[in-house]
Amino acid sequence: MKTMIRLFKNEEGATAIEYGLIAALISVAAITAMGALGTPLSTTFNNVSTSLTNAR
Repeated sequence: MKTMIRLFKNEEGATAIEYGLIAALISVAAITAMGALGTPLSTTFNNVSTSLTNAR
C-alpha cells in the first residue's frame, strides 16, 4: 500500500510530460505559421527573381 501511495505522489514524470506538451504546442504553432506564410513568401521570391531576370 505504501508503494502505491509513493507512486502517486511521485511527480518526476509530470515534468517530462509537460515539456513534451510544450514542444508539441510550439510545433503546431510553427507549422501553422509556416503554412500561412508559405504561399505569400514564395510569391514574393518569385516576383523578385522575375524582376532580377528582366533587369539584365
